[in-house]
Amino acid sequence: MGELQSSLDALAAEDLSGMFGPQLLEVLGEALRSRNRLDAFITRVVREGEKAGAAEFDGLKTMPAWLRGHARLSPAAAGRIVRSGRALEHLPAVAEAFAAGDVTAEQVAVITPIAAGEALTAANAQSVDLGEVDRAMVTVATTEAHQRLGEVVHRYLDALDPDGPEPDLTEGRRLTIAKHADGSITGRFDLDAVGGEKVQAALESIVQASRPKGDMRTRAQQQADALVQLADNALAQGDLPFLRTVKPHVVLTIGVEDLVDPSRNPGAAETGFGATLSAARARWVACDATVRRMVLDADGLPLDVGREKRVVPPHLRRAVEKRDRHCVFAGCGAPTHWCDVHHRLEWINGGRTSLENSALLCERHHTKVHHGFRVEQQPDGQWRTYRPDGTEILIHPRV
Repeated sequence: MGELQSSLDALAAEDLSGMFGPQLLEVLGEALRSRNRLDAFITRVVREGEKAGAAEFDGLKTMPAWLRGHARLSPAAAGRIVRSGRALEHLPAVAEAFAAGDVTAEQVAVITPIAAGEALTAANAQSVDLGEVDRAMVTVATTEAHQRLGEVVHRYLDALDPDGPEPDLTEGRRLTIAKHADGSITGRFDLDAVGGEKVQAALESIVQASRPKGDMRTRAQQQADALVQLADNALAQGDLPFLRTVKPHVVLTIGVEDLVDPSRNPGAAETGFGATLSAARARWVACDATVRRMVLDADGLPLDVGREKRVVPPHLRRAVEKRDRHCVFAGCGAPTHWCDVHHRLEWINGGRTSLENSALLCERHHTKVHHGFRVEQQPDGQWRTYRPDGTEILIHPRV
């Protein structure tokens, strides 16, 4: 690994400005091939880590969870690596081509379903030569367009069970949301035909009901506005499931001075999911909202409720959520509504139900800290996590 790091350092220092087009393309081709080989190695390491239960060493249950927290991968990306690692154990030809840099990680992810449990069982029952299929996939991957590879995989899977029952296409539904630095989000979803029809019908009803004369919005803008309106309607109706005994709602935190100040004040307010808004935008939201006062000191709302109450009251939970934002266990980013408020010094041992004695932990990591793991908050507000043997779980190297 030391030699690899040295090579990467050399590449990072490479001056590309003096290269002509053909030189750049040649360098790019070699770099892409090298990336494929590195992706293959990472996939293999992740698979071995999964078989060895390595994630448990850092208090996490699975390798996808470890990759999400420690490698900062999206859930979709983490899942792809793990599934690919499992599949490659049954596809030696694809694995070899991947390791040689001839096949990409994305292509491997497309091929992966042919080595899933049900597909392997069906292939074995029909005496399918999986080795032949394996080699055929390499040929298609290295000679055909990416879309063609997906078509071949789909046809192979259909051929395994042509007369079987209609598959449950809802299992393929996916929705991923990526949050950007300014709090805006970008999303992607994959729906089956029936699910897609339902979503389109709901959005279209709102689009067609709100088309004022002179509307200059594009079709994409109209549908985006309809999606937000759909969420508005559901939240206002009040029939959504409760989150930790709290009715789902938009949470916005802003200082009282900024709330009454007529100026814009960028970055003055924060939403429950971590977006930052200007004071002007926060006042716009608060125009049709319930305003609750939360004072985080001894002169206002009493955040320390002493020893009389073991269960954390709602106002204290809101304060802990504002401070911690998500599960504080290293490598975990579970949102607030998945989390419990943990007494750092157990209530039964004299711990107070207070902000200072509280930590936000998801159910799994709440259990972990009751079985030897430990979370501590530093004077600068940062949280650190320690294993039962006293060693610290580090995501970033300690400077």
